[in-house]
Amino acid sequence: MPEGDVGYSRHVFICGHQRPEGAVKPNCFDRGSIDYMKALKLAAIKAGLSDIRVQKSGCLDYCDQGTTCVVYPEGVWYTISDENDLIPILEHLKTGKIAEKQLLKLD
Repeated sequence: MPEGDVGYSRHVFICGHQRPEGAVKPNCFDRGSIDYMKALKLAAIKAGLSDIRVQKSGCLDYCDQGTTCVVYPEGVWYTISDENDLIPILEHLKTGKIAEKQLLKLD
């Protein structure tokens, strides 16, 4: 492996941040983000995508738009509302085709 090459073609971070009860802002953890992360990781493995890394992250700061996910190296940001949103995100991981309907609005 060349120096600096970690062996992943894409790296996915799904917010796993949990805020205290009563916090003003919502949090991704309470929306099932860890379950989404596990499901996407398993789907990537089943699809034979051994060069994809899926993991939880700390707060990505867009929790008001839903469970937040970012795919690198493209820097594409997604929001996940339910497990069905993982299907087009998995397609992005396979082919590079951006899942337009799941894109986070970064205004």
